[in-house]
Amino acid sequence: MAEAAKRKCRGVDCPNDAGTLQCPTCLKSGTDSFFCSQDCFKRSWSEHKSIHKKNPATGTFNPYPSFPYSGSLRPVYPLSAKRTIPKTIPHPDYARDGIPRSEQKLIGRHNITILNKEEQEGMRKVCRLAREVLDAAARELKPGVTTDYIDEVVHKACIERDSYPSPLNYMNFPKSVCTSINETICHGIPDQRPLQDGDIINIDVTLYHKGFHGDINETYYVGDKALANPDAVRVVETSRECLDQSIDLVKPGMLFREPGNVIEKHAKGRNCSVVKSYCGHGINQLFHCAPNIPHYAKNKAVGTAKPGMCFTIEPMINIGTHRDRTWPDDWTSTTQDGSLSAQFEHTLLVTEDGVEVLTARLPDSPGGPVPMPSAA
Repeated sequence: MAEAAKRKCRGVDCPNDAGTLQCPTCLKSGTDSFFCSQDCFKRSWSEHKSIHKKNPATGTFNPYPSFPYSGSLRPVYPLSAKRTIPKTIPHPDYARDGIPRSEQKLIGRHNITILNKEEQEGMRKVCRLAREVLDAAARELKPGVTTDYIDEVVHKACIERDSYPSPLNYMNFPKSVCTSINETICHGIPDQRPLQDGDIINIDVTLYHKGFHGDINETYYVGDKALANPDAVRVVETSRECLDQSIDLVKPGMLFREPGNVIEKHAKGRNCSVVKSYCGHGINQLFHCAPNIPHYAKNKAVGTAKPGMCFTIEPMINIGTHRDRTWPDDWTSTTQDGSLSAQFEHTLLVTEDGVEVLTARLPDSPGGPVPMPSAA
């Protein structure tokens, strides 16, 4: 999960950052709609008020009806109420106000944490729990299930494991997991949309347990129609293979710029593209830190892998253009042309002679590879 930009004003054609002023109607319905000023809110009212129109049958609505969506996916609001975590479970520093101050202290610094044996064991533990939570969520996938329900499953599974769901309130992210459907590249916000037969969905889980974060995601097929869609299978399996091939490189001495060369070569060989806006990242006591691991070729990443380092590799692969577009919620990132996107992620520990995949699949983990279409 990558950091989002500053929250933007919801005013029509307003380039300003938002202040603390919210639309009172949206606030009552659980929707965030921030404006830079009272005047901007008044100027935008005639268009903004359209989001208050709910579907009479379901009580749901699209909060951004005038946004030029690139594909068929739409947000389905209202979001459910923010879920809570027992105070007995340790919270990360951003849980209260959304600001990861411990990360911000390290902005601009290139020192990469080397974990000692005890800290490495802490990462092993949280990553095993993260795998369990992801698998629990994946077992619930079927047509008709909402992503909000998947969020509920993840949230409860975290609490059962004495863990905090790391995305919750990170930079004000409103949910406990990211659920990215079809053309969504990453950071999809769970809402009231039922999954449909033929969807593909990425579930991105991160846990915070006893001072350490563990991060993992996979893309899954929903129903038989998705498995029968050659483009869906091609983009999902290509992303899976890109991650596997890049992990094969990881060992002491690997340059952080090297995985991108392998990932892009394989993706292009499958007639797919590689998203450049987001990258793998260091992870340990911090959710996001150095190093950055770009997924595209000829990148300028600086640094070398050393034993004791923990980081993610998480290639995002598209059927069409590599370019992305962010929804007005400031999180949901989709392909610019509405084409399908898939992603896979593992948290990795560099060992003395290679790599340990801390979030590795278990024998009974749902999902897994399927045969590539013959035309791919």
